Amino acid sequence: MGRRLVPLTLDNLKDLPKRCRTCVFWELDPVSGQAAVKAGTPELEKEAWISAVLLEWGSCGRVVYVDEVPVGFVLYAPPAYVPRSTAFPTSPVSPDAVQLMTAFIMPGYQGQGLGRVMVQTVAKDLLRRGFKAIEAFGDARWKEPACVLPADHLTAVGFKTVRPHPTYPRLRLELRTTLSWKEDVELALDRLLGAVQKEPALRPL
Repeated sequence: MGRRLVPLTLDNLKDLPKRCRTCVFWELDPVSGQAAVKAGTPELEKEAWISAVLLEWGSCGRVVYVDEVPVGFVLYAPPAYVPRSTAFPTSPVSPDAVQLMTAFIMPGYQGQGLGRVMVQTVAKDLLRRGFKAIEAFGDARWKEPACVLPADHLTAVGFKTVRPHPTYPRLRLELRTTLSWKEDVELALDRLLGAVQKEPALRPL
């Protein structure tokens, strides 16, 4: 099974499920979100949001492909780019953290560890960019796929509750805890080998 996680861009936005491409739950505040839906422009608003975040901050998502078929995605950004986050009773997100907004894996591909791989990929990206943690609002009463991730799923991939709430707890994942010893060793080897390979080879005249 070949799987790869590719940065989200306007080019592969089409690979997200239709309902997610047209959802602006996180990207707009509640009033603006309702206005966009009434005007029939949520898909354009989504594109505009992704474009702005890419230009101002950088990569804000990953699309998961298994054997070249898109099977899931994850979205994340600093809380300043996520207007809806201020509407939650357990806000604000900590200033040293990036918010994990939402994620989705198609039913036929769940239970294969893709969720954990997604979180680890996001963690590596954010560590390289100098962030210490990811935070997310969880749904403690989750029953079906929605914009807010189930709190149980977040704790299963390593998040800890930092602000309890009966419905919407805020959870946090310290980024360094997501990298196993094996991965740290592999990273060190990659750096070492990369440094060695960059040395020019001496050739006889």
